[in-house]
Amino acid sequence: MTTLNSAPAARATDLVSPLVPLGNQTFRVLWASSLVANFGTLIQGVGAAWLMTSLTGSADMIALVQASTSLPMMLLALAGGAIADGYNRKHVMLAAQWFMVVVSITMVTATYLGVVTPWVLLSMTFLLGCGNAINMPSWQASMGDLVARRELSAAITLNGIGANISRSLGPAIGGAVVAMLGAAAAFAANALCYSAMIVALMRWRPSYAKDDLPREAMGSAVISGLRYVFLSPDMRRVLLRAFIFGLGSVVVLALLPFVASDRLAGDAALYGLLLGAFGVGAVLGGFAMGKLQRWMSDESVVKLAFLVFAGAAWTLPLTTSVWVTALAAICAGGCWVIALSLFNVSIQVAAPRWVVGRALSVYQTASFGGLAIGSWIWGTIAHQFGLQFAFGGASALLIVGALAGFLIPLPPRNVSNLDPLNRWREPSLTTGIDPRSGPVIVEVTFIIRPESHGEFLRIMVERRRIRRRDGARGWSLQRDLSDSNIWVERFHCATWTEYVRHSQRVTQADAPVSERLLSLHAGAEPPLVHRRIEHRTSRNRNHFIGSPDGLGTL
Repeated sequence: MTTLNSAPAARATDLVSPLVPLGNQTFRVLWASSLVANFGTLIQGVGAAWLMTSLTGSADMIALVQASTSLPMMLLALAGGAIADGYNRKHVMLAAQWFMVVVSITMVTATYLGVVTPWVLLSMTFLLGCGNAINMPSWQASMGDLVARRELSAAITLNGIGANISRSLGPAIGGAVVAMLGAAAAFAANALCYSAMIVALMRWRPSYAKDDLPREAMGSAVISGLRYVFLSPDMRRVLLRAFIFGLGSVVVLALLPFVASDRLAGDAALYGLLLGAFGVGAVLGGFAMGKLQRWMSDESVVKLAFLVFAGAAWTLPLTTSVWVTALAAICAGGCWVIALSLFNVSIQVAAPRWVVGRALSVYQTASFGGLAIGSWIWGTIAHQFGLQFAFGGASALLIVGALAGFLIPLPPRNVSNLDPLNRWREPSLTTGIDPRSGPVIVEVTFIIRPESHGEFLRIMVERRRIRRRDGARGWSLQRDLSDSNIWVERFHCATWTEYVRHSQRVTQADAPVSERLLSLHAGAEPPLVHRRIEHRTSRNRNHFIGSPDGLGTL
């Protein structure tokens, strides 16, 4: 799914204020609606967490409420990303919102009837997490559909600020609702708040570019997304850092109910206020991020977020002061939104539009996987050894995450032009084939002078990565034994459709590789390209396509 957005690529020096996207009416309406929906989610979260404390006093069961919400993001995010790239994102989000409304109403009914057990509650929160896992990749990928590319970072930051405005007020409201009316009322409020997003989505009229190719099958789409991400070195670094941050930072959200009830002897209202303090910090962090980025590199900002969060987490189990606990929660919230926003931006600017939903889903799998696993780990440690061990271990892990930045730093802030190169033209074929025919074997023949062999081989390393990232299989580089200056690049695609898809995925940022190879080519004509289809004697299949056509095929 691609959008009709012809905005130029952002420059490295572009740092747009988070408020700028609000000038876009469509973005403003959808953002405000998501703000309301987030209020409902946070109110529901308070209700679920506090209801669990009344059902069981076990710290690990309380922590599993957070895990049950995060686990679906780890399990379903890849499917959600493939759906976001292959289907109309508006329709996907509407379906997810309606599903969560139904689950919320079911929670209201079960709680009102008094049939909720700890495992029923965890099952319901898990289903809500499933709805969110399908919704989130489409919503985040829609940022690029709603704003120009140079405003993407600001829109993502503003999206995070909106979520944390809800976090700053929603939990306090949720705590009051639970204290006065009970958990069922919190679940009812959540169902009601989804309606704002549903109405806004129904009024949205996005324009998507038409894709003449058939939709990728779900399995193939997931694999191509994974392949793209893991063959992109910048993305791999972001994923590892996001996983470490999620694994360590979730200790605050997972065990804050236990801190409020055990260390501070408080009730649901106090827990809501502490979550509100976390949200206030997140809002402040979102607005501070732009200034921090002007003063420091993104990597330095992320290191700072890791370290300050570690200090805040270390403080929480050591104090019985509500004010000190709230201050620590504010610091943690600020670091939370800064780190996650920068990870999110780094992924989005490194992914072309055809795969952005899947790239985001892999990022969400890493970060929410860290959240889900961390919730279980720190809850178990707190149950067995106490809060100080759990928070101390998480703080140590966050310090390790900061130090990891010296070995695997975030990519620099420059933004590559990932618009399609659009040089490739589908060749005229003398043999008719079905789009599903294949495998299609492609050979590109270069003539390289001896003095250029070393540079040619170095460039071919990057060429191989790009080909494989975009879907080529069985890539190889062969040298002619009768003429050592002749080199043949060879790869294949499963079908003709997959070959066309692979060729259309080349971006402007990839162009220098092809251009440098052309400059090394010593032939009088452009490199010769042959396309062949594998002949299988057991079937009546077309067996050859030969069409040398030069520059446009590279």
